[in-house]
Amino acid sequence: MSATDVRQPQLRMTRTGLTGLPGISLPEGVSGRSFEEGDEARWECVLQESFGGAPGRFSFDAIMRSSPSFQPERVWFLMVDGEAVATAAAYPQDWVGPTGSTLHYVAVRPAHQGRRLGYWVSLLALHRMVIEQRSFVGLATDDFRLPAIHTYLKLGFEPYLVHENQRARWPRVFDELGAPELTRRFAAQLEDEIDVPPSR
Repeated sequence: MSATDVRQPQLRMTRTGLTGLPGISLPEGVSGRSFEEGDEARWECVLQESFGGAPGRFSFDAIMRSSPSFQPERVWFLMVDGEAVATAAAYPQDWVGPTGSTLHYVAVRPAHQGRRLGYWVSLLALHRMVIEQRSFVGLATDDFRLPAIHTYLKLGFEPYLVHENQRARWPRVFDELGAPELTRRFAAQLEDEIDVPPSR
């Protein structure tokens, strides 16, 4: 990490416990389901449209199926008229411990953003974690993904420091969200000790 790369490492957020999750009440015309064989291209399309980059950047086999955490029921889609429009996964990773899981690769196609679909597809993945009796959830995100961070806050996630520079980065994020009061709300987390988990 260079001295000028002030937005690395990625921000991390966590939620302890999954009791009291909201129920699933998808918008009209939207359905949810887990991964089925043949969905590889659908996942790649959602990720490519959402995050951009070079064609072929997102390979389902390389990123998702190759992971020891892969199970079809851990990868979720929202569908509209037979097309996948959003995705999220519930993937255990080392940094969240043996009873934890991560909210992994949340993405919504641009044409369908602004409908809270990121919230609903994330909630589907969280409900999968309940079935697996997970007690701790983590995620990684970027400073500039303000709508995503807003969604994660609504889902009960809190800042989790993995680098000293994040003590200053989080207040800037909250200011950009138009919610500077969150710096006070999460003062304890922003003053907590630094953890250094393995990279995802």
